[in-house]
Amino acid sequence: MDNSGKEKEAMQLMAEADKKVNVRILPRRFGGNHKVEDACEMYARAANMFKMAKNWSAAGNAFCQAARLHMQLQNKLDSATSFVDAGNAYKKADPQEAINCLNQAIDIYTDMGRFTIAAKHHITIAEVYESELVDIEKAIAHYEQAADYYKGEESNSSANKCLLKVGHYSAQLEQYQKAIEIYEQVAMSTMDNPLLKYNAKEYFFKASLCHFIVDELNAKLAIEKYEEMFPAFSDSRELKLLKKLLEAHEEQNSEAFTEAVKEFDSVSRLDQWLTTMLLRIKKTIQGDAGDLK
Repeated sequence: MDNSGKEKEAMQLMAEADKKVNVRILPRRFGGNHKVEDACEMYARAANMFKMAKNWSAAGNAFCQAARLHMQLQNKLDSATSFVDAGNAYKKADPQEAINCLNQAIDIYTDMGRFTIAAKHHITIAEVYESELVDIEKAIAHYEQAADYYKGEESNSSANKCLLKVGHYSAQLEQYQKAIEIYEQVAMSTMDNPLLKYNAKEYFFKASLCHFIVDELNAKLAIEKYEEMFPAFSDSRELKLLKKLLEAHEEQNSEAFTEAVKEFDSVSRLDQWLTTMLLRIKKTIQGDAGDLK
């Protein structure tokens, strides 16, 4: 479908809106605000036409213009919504500009005390850093901020989801102590919840692996502590694997290590994160080839 006509119409609307804004704004009693409101509406309509034409940068720019005018009119909520719309459009063309717009929306929402919405947009920014800009440190910072806002609003389940992302990436970046603290914290907050306690063994398992990479003795002590805290962990396949891995590591037996991993993987497929952590542990065995085959 040819949307070039929509793009042309959008550009005409932008020009009309610019004229209304660029004319010296009249005092309110002479209808100055009315002109700004008209311009806001024109920018928003133009933005949607640009979206139909898939001109994402132009759509983002038009939504930004509307957002700034809404702020001029003290319509904070409309301004924040327009900045979010701008961010969503820019995500498809200019990830950094998308982040700039979403940050402006976040500033408005936090100023209004709407921390749950602000947290949601911090997650969106984190995802852009993860997938588009590949800046994991910045992704972690935004997931942490989202978790803080969710905690403040007593949305603990949402906070934990963000913290697990922080733990995941912290371990990848070899920030093991930080990852351990997060996995322990989330495990303890879920183990008493009848609906979530099944997940606690996974988080204790991941914390144990992080301990293991740093120090074998630490891992043993941590595992004992986790068994005391959460008896269900004692019967888990994850703990059985850990004990086999500790024994193989103690004996510096890379074949036994690999065999234990293969046995576990045949029932519960290892994801990329677990595979990476297990390889890091295995590399500490002398004479190891550095794979799990």
